[in-house]
Amino acid sequence: MGQAMSTEPLSAEDAKLVTLARGARGRVGAPRGAAVRDETGRTYSAADVALPSLSVSALQLAVAQAVAAGARGAEAAVVIGDDPSDDAGRRALAELGGSDVIVHLCASDGTVVASLAAGA
Repeated sequence: MGQAMSTEPLSAEDAKLVTLARGARGRVGAPRGAAVRDETGRTYSAADVALPSLSVSALQLAVAQAVAAGARGAEAAVVIGDDPSDDAGRRALAELGGSDVIVHLCASDGTVVASLAAGA
């Protein structure tokens, strides 16, 4: 999963991402939810998608929504779930925002279990 960084209390902006990710996950009962904040402060949230012909992680989908909306970078992201690890999603986030964008991995209750650089 990469090397964990300090898990200091979240900023108000990052706490909003936790709320959005929890909501996206809860609406459909998905294993994971995610939220991304782009370089202008816009936010995108998504849940895991698992269909017979399509499988996309919550973070990959949130990044895709950001790109589709014209985002040119990312500031931060959150993934929430019983297993919030998402290497493919972190790689997609790094491609959008750079390898130093922070991803907060959170347990289902929103508690941060690790904060990683997207490229870690």
